[in-house]
Amino acid sequence: MTRRDNQGRLAIVAGSGRLPLYVAEAARSRDDEPYIFAIKGESTADWSAFDHTDLGIGDIAGLKRISAEKQVGRIVLSGGVRVRPAWNEIRLNLGTIWRLPKLVSTLMHGGDNLVLTTAIGLLEGDGRRVIGAQDIAPGLVAELGPLGQHAPDRQAEADIRISIEAARLLGELDIGQGVIAVGGRVVALEGPEGTDSMIGRINELRTRERISATRPGVLVKLCKPSQDLRVDLPSAGLSTIRNAHEAGLSGIALEAGRSLLLDRQDVIDFADGHGMFVAGIDPDAYGTAR
Repeated sequence: MTRRDNQGRLAIVAGSGRLPLYVAEAARSRDDEPYIFAIKGESTADWSAFDHTDLGIGDIAGLKRISAEKQVGRIVLSGGVRVRPAWNEIRLNLGTIWRLPKLVSTLMHGGDNLVLTTAIGLLEGDGRRVIGAQDIAPGLVAELGPLGQHAPDRQAEADIRISIEAARLLGELDIGQGVIAVGGRVVALEGPEGTDSMIGRINELRTRERISATRPGVLVKLCKPSQDLRVDLPSAGLSTIRNAHEAGLSGIALEAGRSLLLDRQDVIDFADGHGMFVAGIDPDAYGTAR
C-alpha cells in the first residue's frame, strides 16, 4: 500500500543518522509504504529495501517533480544535514524561482529553524504537506518522567533547572537545542557542531581543570521557543548516552512530548547499567534557577 487515509503517499526526505530509517520502518509497519528522497552526501542508510532516489540537497524542483509522479501528499523531513546548499546547488521550478534571492539570504544568515521553516514553505502546496516524524513514529517521543531505573538526584535537578534557562535563551537566538551544566554552572552550548561534538568538549574542559572533575553534570535538550514541531525535534540516541557517560555526565533530560529518543531500549539498558538517568521533563515545572 502506498497511500493512507486518502492523504497521498508518504515521502521521507532522509538526511544523516538513523532517524529516517526508524521513521521509514514505522511507516511500513502501518502499511504506509514510504518513498525515500535520500539526500546526496548526507544520507548514510541502506535504502535498497525501499522505493527511493538520491537527490541533491537543493533540488526542490526535482523533489516536486518526483512527488507529483509518485502521488506524494505527505512529506517528513528527517535526519541531520551538515552543510547547507550553496546558491548554485539550488534548483527551483518556474513557480518558485522568484524566491531565490530571499532563500539565498536565509541560507547565509538564518538560523536552522528559519531555514527549515523556509524549506517547508517551498515543499508544501499542490496537495503536499509537511508532517512531523512523530506523526509517523509516535513511539519515538520521550514521555514524562524517568525512562529507566534511575532518576535525577538533587544536584542533577539543579543542573537541569539552570540548563533549561540557558537552552531557552539559546533557542530564542535560533542557535541550538542542547546545554550542559556541571555543578550549577552552564559549561557548554550546542552550536552547528551538534550534540555529540558539544559533549566531546567536556572531557577537554575536565582535563584542563576548567570544570569540576568530581561533579557529574547533565545534558538537557529542549525545543526552541519558536520551533516548528514538524521538523528537527531535539533527539538523543545510543551515541548520545555513551558520549555522556564518557564525559562523566550523570544523565540526559529531554523535553517530554517534544523530543525523540532513538534506540530507546538500548539507551535505557546502557543508562541502567552505568547508573545514569534518562528522563523526560516538563521545563515549565522547574521554575527559575535564581
